[in-house]
Amino acid sequence: MSLPTPFSIRPAELRDVGAIVQLIRDLAEFEQLTHMVQTTIEKLRPQLFGEKPSAEALVAESGGEVVAFALFFTNFSTFLAQPGLYLEDLFVKPTHRGHGIGEALLTRLGRLAVERNYGRFEWSVLDWNENAIRFYERMGATVMPEWRICRITGKTLQAFGKAE
Repeated sequence: MSLPTPFSIRPAELRDVGAIVQLIRDLAEFEQLTHMVQTTIEKLRPQLFGEKPSAEALVAESGGEVVAFALFFTNFSTFLAQPGLYLEDLFVKPTHRGHGIGEALLTRLGRLAVERNYGRFEWSVLDWNENAIRFYERMGATVMPEWRICRITGKTLQAFGKAE
């Protein structure tokens, strides 16, 4: 492991969109899902910084370079009758792992959820990603194996949305 490099965590800014898109592509490569990536700067920019943003992001910067990101949005719990924070993706460049960046991003998001009076902080993890699962459990997360994600996308969503 290399020596720790200083880093800072901050809210993403408009100038970070290109770096975030590249990190999303890097994440997709790590997860062997590059065939699913449709993200471009033009598509992501309004979602983070448009008139009505649908998501927010934090970035970790080291040496003037964005080396990690966490993209999240507000969800809602009917059982708690409170909003929650849902972490869609967190990714740290492999060369910057092991220096506390992922932990710092998660901690900052947890603090943000508390500051906003949210009832939950949730995210998903791939079942084969044992390193991430162990990391999340060390951070205090409960992996909920009884829950499964249901998803409809693409042409199936278009057809589903037209059903009467």
